[in-house]
Amino acid sequence: MTDSAQTLPVPGAVGKLYDQLTLNAMKDGTFNTNVHIGYWDSPDSDATIEEAMDRLTDVFIEHLRVDGTSHVLDLGCGVGGPGLRVVDRTGARVTGISISEEQIKTANRLAAEAGVADRAVFRHGDAMRLPFPDRSFDAVMALESLCHMPDRQRVLTEVGRVLVPGGRLVLTDVFDRGPRGQARHPGVEKFCRDLMATMADLDDYIGLLRRSGLRPRAVLDVTEQTTLRTGHELLRTAHPDERPEAMVESNFAFSDDAFHPADLAGVDTFGCLLVSAERP
Repeated sequence: MTDSAQTLPVPGAVGKLYDQLTLNAMKDGTFNTNVHIGYWDSPDSDATIEEAMDRLTDVFIEHLRVDGTSHVLDLGCGVGGPGLRVVDRTGARVTGISISEEQIKTANRLAAEAGVADRAVFRHGDAMRLPFPDRSFDAVMALESLCHMPDRQRVLTEVGRVLVPGGRLVLTDVFDRGPRGQARHPGVEKFCRDLMATMADLDDYIGLLRRSGLRPRAVLDVTEQTTLRTGHELLRTAHPDERPEAMVESNFAFSDDAFHPADLAGVDTFGCLLVSAERP
């Protein structure tokens, strides 16, 4: 199913949703600076979910190939955890944007507390209208953020505009992994509904990149290392009456049938892509 067949996210509403999720997490003690899934290198890895979340950022760093001379854009930066890790591990400068004002406030506070406010700056903004000149960044990273944006093509075109020639994009995105025409699992439906997200079309991803002026380097199905294992880990570690503490997305108070990360445990049709590309 493509974006055109789905209810598209509204940026302002997504921002308000993540404002509330951020405030809820800080209030009830479930706050985590990583608002994303984990990455386990092998099926027998014994990494905790927190370690796996950091590992996903490290995988991005490996693909970005940045150093202390680089300027990285974190597209949909959350509360800044991955961006701050990029600064710490590589010395690069990071500019993050999010549609959530609360996330930006928190990210800038965490950067100041870490003593890197001169290297990590977070701004409120819309990824479909990036407030930056052409060729502003050496690399762009987007951890699970494109699914919350109504027009992937427009976002990727903006990414191509702000990258320098030879600059790299690395992203993760969710996609329908099942056969075409197959009914979606209820957990996937709830994810899309409650997190205001859409599922990408795997068959069109190369085209999305090329139409955006980007040269694809890799489009990898990493479901087994990421979303599938994350669902299992959250279900395994959570008390039956408690929401997993590792994920900000679990802080819902909308209805009894609201999305919970454990709803996706074992759902192998909820796919995850690791995509890398560059501007020629």
